[in-house]
Amino acid sequence: MAVVKASSSDVDMLARLMRAEAEGEGEIGMLAAGNVMINRVRVRCLDFGGVNTIPAMVYQSPGGFEATQKSYFYQRARERDRRLARRVIDGERTRPADFSLWFFRPDGSCPAQWWGQWNTGRYKAHCFYQPIPADCEEVFSTF
Repeated sequence: MAVVKASSSDVDMLARLMRAEAEGEGEIGMLAAGNVMINRVRVRCLDFGGVNTIPAMVYQSPGGFEATQKSYFYQRARERDRRLARRVIDGERTRPADFSLWFFRPDGSCPAQWWGQWNTGRYKAHCFYQPIPADCEEVFSTF
């Protein structure tokens, strides 16, 4: 069962964003990035109170994704990428991003905190960050 509403064009958009942000990190890296993306749609806390659809999450400004400014984001979604997008829409969680709302790719090691959020781990080039429960308890909810 889907944890967020998603039309077929939403699935394609999410698939394109997951690919653009993390294709070089394989399926697990793309799923981890997708977890962050879906978590942003699911919650109503911190910077994401008005982000309640996949398009709103993709184009959120400020705080959105740099990949939307690159031409490769606008390539057609591939079936493999759609399948991965459906998995995160259906609630599949991937460590270290399962409860994360942010990720970024530092030049060096992952800082323990990033914008006041705690590091939950690294997958290949990306570091993942989740809020403390007091700031966004709902991100830790089960579906």
